[in-house]
Amino acid sequence: MSAVSETMVREYFELHGFYVRQHRKYVAPFRQEEEEIDFLVINPRCQDAAAGADDGELRDRPQPERASLPFVLGSADLRQVERAIVEVKGWHESIFSAAVLMNAPEIFRFVEPAALQRAARSLGGGGRMSAILVIPSLPQNAEAREQSIQYLRSKGVDAVLSFRTILADLIAEVEVNRNYQKSDLLQIIRVLKNYDFFKEPQLELFRSKRKKAPKG
Repeated sequence: MSAVSETMVREYFELHGFYVRQHRKYVAPFRQEEEEIDFLVINPRCQDAAAGADDGELRDRPQPERASLPFVLGSADLRQVERAIVEVKGWHESIFSAAVLMNAPEIFRFVEPAALQRAARSLGGGGRMSAILVIPSLPQNAEAREQSIQYLRSKGVDAVLSFRTILADLIAEVEVNRNYQKSDLLQIIRVLKNYDFFKEPQLELFRSKRKKAPKG
């Protein structure tokens, strides 16, 4: 399942124009190393903008603040991500409540100082480096959700991205009349769309239950 989950995440970031590098392609003999960073991603639009501006322009240009990045990311928020380390947790039957997080310290190995230093060297250059955790979901209850967010922040996680957001974008962007022979995942989505296994979410918004006519 981990390979499938990582494939989804890679395709998603590439869909949004990021350069994606897998941090390690082999399976490490120790669990601690296995739990480190899955992907390093770079937004070339941010890099190109910085390279195309002289020092005066960079001084005059307002720089994005760390607090400006929403904690729960949507696809539109990715434009604010310059560079990031990405850890994928494809525990698709889990809700990442505070209790789950407290009992799974391995989740946070990707934001330990040594891992962050290695990532910074690999990414090179300047700019903000964000730590993004990809998860199935946070609790729906507002209080429990806030507890999870505060705990994740306290451990050094800058933002989370849900698999629902990732899959929704991939499904929306795949076109039936294109042959995605270089991506098994996109090709499978294309076949499923061709046979109408996906419903258009826009149509569901306007579908309501018919009201029964009053008696008498």
